[in-house]
Amino acid sequence: MCGRFAQIDTREKYLESLRPDVEFVGGLDGEPVGRYNVSPGTRVLLLNQREDKLHLDPVLWGYQPAWAKEAGRPPLINARVETAASGRMFKPLWTSGRALVMADGWYEWKKDPDNAKIKQPYFIYHENKEPIFFAAISRFHPDALDAPEDDGFVIVTAASDKGLVDIHDRRPLVMTREASLEWLSPDTTPERAEELAKDFVIPADEFTFHPVGKAVGNIHNDNAGIIERIDNPAV
Repeated sequence: MCGRFAQIDTREKYLESLRPDVEFVGGLDGEPVGRYNVSPGTRVLLLNQREDKLHLDPVLWGYQPAWAKEAGRPPLINARVETAASGRMFKPLWTSGRALVMADGWYEWKKDPDNAKIKQPYFIYHENKEPIFFAAISRFHPDALDAPEDDGFVIVTAASDKGLVDIHDRRPLVMTREASLEWLSPDTTPERAEELAKDFVIPADEFTFHPVGKAVGNIHNDNAGIIERIDNPAV
């Protein structure tokens, strides 16, 4: 986790759900984002705060600093909350690149315990079907005419628990509304951000899931049918 997610609703709906207490810069139309199958390596709307204003910027999902590229390491799309704040790769992003990914849910593949080749995708979302916000860390230059090659972001993940561990042992870090807003603030220290990520996470039992078709496995499939429940899942 997390390798695919859905960013479907309108920008306005996401911001109304988050209820930010700082000004948002940019236009809000009634058009849904309409991405049912967001995949790594694509640009994703990333909510971030610069000084005292919120911005939405299209940022590449994936992070590969120059030294990692030279070493032949592939781009990373997730960062483990247990190590992101202190590790060489992500510490700079944790300090000054915290952001949120607006989402309606995410996908995980459950493996058959007797045959690892058999996998069944599930769509996971909040029980009230309201928007959720993944904690993310990023490095990007919104005002640059030519963005550096190592600009990008990763989604922060935490260990699954309760029912979600049956689907996958990791899940995106989704914090409470208040904690998410504090996470965004440039005034929040890296140490405080660690506290938020540890102590203000929405519990797993507030999420639910259902099986979906295997069409989600193809990034070219991106329509409302992707998230529909199917009968008789393989696992």
